[in-house]
Amino acid sequence: MTRKANPSPWAGFGPHLRNVREGKAADDPGFSLRQVAGRIGVEPAYLSKVERSEVAPPSESKIRALASDLGEDPDVLLAMAGKVSAELREIIRRRPKEFGELIRQLRNAPDHAILRIARQVRDGEW
Repeated sequence: MTRKANPSPWAGFGPHLRNVREGKAADDPGFSLRQVAGRIGVEPAYLSKVERSEVAPPSESKIRALASDLGEDPDVLLAMAGKVSAELREIIRRRPKEFGELIRQLRNAPDHAILRIARQVRDGEW
């Protein structure tokens, strides 16, 4: 019996990057692989391998640079890459039990409920 390899936790990261970059490149040649790689400080061959999921996603700082360059949300790209930002890790470290429980409770909540809770916390309405 042949076992299928488990997909990497970041399997969708590279194809998503490529789709976003190529979508922008269709209207602006400044979003070629070479141009984007140069702006974020990596080799085009490396970025190409990331986009094809042949190598693991880059560091947090490079993912943040990609997010900025492509107009994407850095937290979303980091999550797609199987990473959590240093800022969020520090917040969780301060109160791991409470945040662990909160995240578990929200696991199956619909998006609108999570957004409502976030707005209430942000606005001090709790």
